[in-house]
Amino acid sequence: MPKPLHFNAFVMNTASHIHHGQWRRPDAGQTEFHDVHTWINLARILEEAKFDAMFFADVSGLYGDSDADFDVYVNEGLQIPSNDPTVLLGALAVATEHIGLATTSNVFQNHPFNFARQISTLDHISNGRIAWNIVTGTQDNGSRNYGLPALTDHQERYAWADEYVDVAYKLWEGSWDDDALLKDRAGSRFSDPRKIHKIHHSGPRYSVEGPHLPSPSPQRTPLLFQAGSSASGRDFAARNAEATFIISPNPDVAGQIIADTRRRAVAYGRRATDIKFFPGLSFIIGETEAEARAKAEEYDRYVSIDGYLAHAAIVDKTGRVYPPGTPLSQVDTNTMKGFTEWLQKAITDREPVVGDLAWLQARANRIVGTPEQIADELERWQAVGVDGINVMNWVIPGSFAEFADHVMPVLRDRGLAQSEYAPGTLRKKLFGHDRLPDTHPAARYRGAFAPESNLVEVHA
Repeated sequence: MPKPLHFNAFVMNTASHIHHGQWRRPDAGQTEFHDVHTWINLARILEEAKFDAMFFADVSGLYGDSDADFDVYVNEGLQIPSNDPTVLLGALAVATEHIGLATTSNVFQNHPFNFARQISTLDHISNGRIAWNIVTGTQDNGSRNYGLPALTDHQERYAWADEYVDVAYKLWEGSWDDDALLKDRAGSRFSDPRKIHKIHHSGPRYSVEGPHLPSPSPQRTPLLFQAGSSASGRDFAARNAEATFIISPNPDVAGQIIADTRRRAVAYGRRATDIKFFPGLSFIIGETEAEARAKAEEYDRYVSIDGYLAHAAIVDKTGRVYPPGTPLSQVDTNTMKGFTEWLQKAITDREPVVGDLAWLQARANRIVGTPEQIADELERWQAVGVDGINVMNWVIPGSFAEFADHVMPVLRDRGLAQSEYAPGTLRKKLFGHDRLPDTHPAARYRGAFAPESNLVEVHA
């Protein structure tokens, strides 16, 4: 029997996330994304179906040309308005028991000291079910919202991310020893000061003294997701990620990305199995293939080409949007590098242009068919090394409820989906252990800030 795949619901705290125009459908509940009960209801559907996690995307600003009008984004509800997913996770943590909760946070939108504290708090509230999707940003407007003149160069953003995660690792893994929290009423000692340490980080961007204010949470470091598919993104994932969201037009390309990233991970001293891979897929389900194809035509009626083009707005290094007819060979951009590489691999019979991305996004990576045909296709993805799927919705909650009711039972019959949750933290559910393995770079900070006298005592 094959190993069960992992399933995440890939969502965003907004009306139009991936599939633009679908919010206009009468059954689209995502228009009420501001209502916490929309998400609590969805979380309960997903938990009943034994999804592994809810994975929330996020952005820090508008796509496209920062100096142009932004009417299209407002008209399309394209990630504006949108609300903070990290805040929402607190509500979902107390409304659920088993499902993992992943938030996306850009390295420039929050100081690492404050962010590490927020994540530790959520990990405590959820009893260890929090994940962090590490991103570096793609919008000039998002950068300007945090006081930067423009989006930082692609490679420099990953250098920034390297320092950011380094600060967070020091706080999560090194600031508190495992037995520092005492709660000793008789001795009047809540914690042991010898076992709580300042980190004294000093780097190009951050100076953080510490100590970390929360005591160690169940996972200490949250489960680490990463979503970059470019060469720089894969290199960052190889060093840091435990799970990565990949962009691929088909299983064969996914297999190449997976093999490349695993090879890089081993070169950094990690195990190839330290990282799990999740492509994003959408599903249109019918009792017969003909019914599924008819439903696909109905979904296409709601497709907003303007929305997809606006979302895929590829800008040059001065912030101007490339026209749709621009050949990709003429594109030099700091943003959407993973998408442009994906497009070049998907269209091989001619020179792809920027405008190709709209219908490619609308129809790519969607599986149309019966539950059995969908299960067949997922077996193909698993065969190239995929560990799980980020399920992308057309409508909320209907897309997920339909997948849970019709596809999950077939997957379980084939051993491709779990029937029950494993106990413990999100990391333990996915990897079998609560803490990061010793092969992860964060592990080097365990005990690194303790005075030498303490180290002798601890290791004696």
